[in-house]
Amino acid sequence: MSTLLNPARVRVTLAENLRIRRISKGLSQERLAELAGFHRTYVSQIERCSTNVSLENLQKVADVLEIEVWELLKPQQ
Repeated sequence: MSTLLNPARVRVTLAENLRIRRISKGLSQERLAELAGFHRTYVSQIERCSTNVSLENLQKVADVLEIEVWELLKPQQ
């Protein structure tokens, strides 16, 4: 199976990219969750790959981080 199509790998890539982008914006997990309208623990769950993320919530995260959704899903080089 392709790495790009492996759901577990996609979650890991999302988690890594989210953490990198969040930290680069100077946001705590709690603050990002607040700005996106999530429960305070939700961002931690995403970063630990312990939850699946809906497309709607993925868009909310991207909006707060001022990036496009694809940037959260693109594997690191």
